[in-house]
Amino acid sequence: MKVVIPGGTGQVGGILRRAWSARGHEVVVLSRQPEQLEEGVRHRVWDGRTIGPWTDEIDGADVVVNLAGRSVSCRYTDANLKQMMDSRIESTRVVGEAIAQASTPPPTWLQMSTATIYAHRFDAPNDEASGIIGGNEPDTPAYWEYSTRIAKRWEAEQAAAATPRTRKVALRSAMVMSPDKGGVLDVLLTMARLGLGGPVAGGNQFVSWIHETDFVRACNLLIEREDISGPVNLTAPGPLPQRDLMRTLRKEAGVPTGLPATRWMAEIGAWALRTDTELLLKSRRVVPGRLLEAGFEFEYADWTSAAHDLVGRARQRNQSHRPAGSATMKR
Repeated sequence: MKVVIPGGTGQVGGILRRAWSARGHEVVVLSRQPEQLEEGVRHRVWDGRTIGPWTDEIDGADVVVNLAGRSVSCRYTDANLKQMMDSRIESTRVVGEAIAQASTPPPTWLQMSTATIYAHRFDAPNDEASGIIGGNEPDTPAYWEYSTRIAKRWEAEQAAAATPRTRKVALRSAMVMSPDKGGVLDVLLTMARLGLGGPVAGGNQFVSWIHETDFVRACNLLIEREDISGPVNLTAPGPLPQRDLMRTLRKEAGVPTGLPATRWMAEIGAWALRTDTELLLKSRRVVPGRLLEAGFEFEYADWTSAAHDLVGRARQRNQSHRPAGSATMKR
């Protein structure tokens, strides 16, 4: 295949780039700044807002996977929330325009979305058929509604694109877990090793996640299955409370205890890390209804097996990057 990945320089883009280039596919990444990527991966510059020479890559491609959008790992100021919204809406709109004007448009357009579109809830899981779309839930900060609004506008922009010859899928993705430096797992492991990996605000809020292997496999399935379009939840079938997720992670990392944190302590920690507590406190209880209906079989359906694999590989990565002579000498 020829795969074009707008916004493909981040963690999730790296997962897809490595997997698809290793299989011999032609991979083209669009981003604002030229970057040195993996061997076999080409790079084109775009601004994420306007049509330009980069559209030549869309014409004749087999699939476009749009991951573009400002990182959510930031303080939720008015300015940052606006950037999150604008970067997602503008990039989705211009990708749709490029597909619409292509003489040979790609058969498939996978558009990143987010499991955050669903309501903050504890009582039942959200699937695509019966899940509750979020917004103005009681006992939640008002600005959380804006995150849900971003997700809804993001999906609506793809749905509105005039691309009749291109099948459109919105990827309502949970946190994609990989051992990459700077990824979600890396942050959680760092917290655990610092002794901060305990329950946050009681730890009852659900965490949805997906192992990188299953994320790639799910994307492959959605490319192959011409009968699937619209929103699809990309998440493992076993969301679990935050306290249980961190307990398993600490066990795999060999960290016996983790200090609990109250809501106000989480606020201080998020401020120090320049991120926001919504990422820690919102209960995202999301399950992959449509993937399971399509016969998808997860390699990592439960967090215990996923954490064992991921932490082991993260440990190997750290050891391989350790400078020569850095081992501690015995006295």
